[in-house]
Amino acid sequence: MMGIIRQAQEYMKSQGIDQWQNGYPNETVFREDIEKGYGYVCEEGGKVIGTIAVIFDGEPTYDCIYEGAWLTTDEPYAAIHRIAVDNAQKGRGVAGQMIREVEQMCRDRGVRSIKNDTHRDNISMQNMQKKNGFIYCGIIYLSDGAERIACEKVLR
Repeated sequence: MMGIIRQAQEYMKSQGIDQWQNGYPNETVFREDIEKGYGYVCEEGGKVIGTIAVIFDGEPTYDCIYEGAWLTTDEPYAAIHRIAVDNAQKGRGVAGQMIREVEQMCRDRGVRSIKNDTHRDNISMQNMQKKNGFIYCGIIYLSDGAERIACEKVLR
């Protein structure tokens, strides 16, 4: 997992995106994801080719949204974070496959919404969001004050 994250960090650095450039996410974050039941991987042939965190406990930074509104309010949702795909697997729909798995997890729990955020300059992530049915909702701010674009997908 950390090899994939390092690839993503290098990619963002090469694109001039300051997301994930301050030592986050790190091994401690992923250990906590696993301990809390948030961390998931996508495997192919026994090799990890993607990673994602799925949180059903709410996301405090999503409580306030600016310059827009969430599509759903006052109901449970899944928040997805730390999505990354192995460079050798990009363009094969791995992120979309992980999103479909999250959708099924939501349906199994009776949850009808998935929320996500990304850096304004992370065009690759924004393209993945659009391709997988996420709708731009507004701006949220992380606990450190960093601005993020917020999106949501409502499941039918």
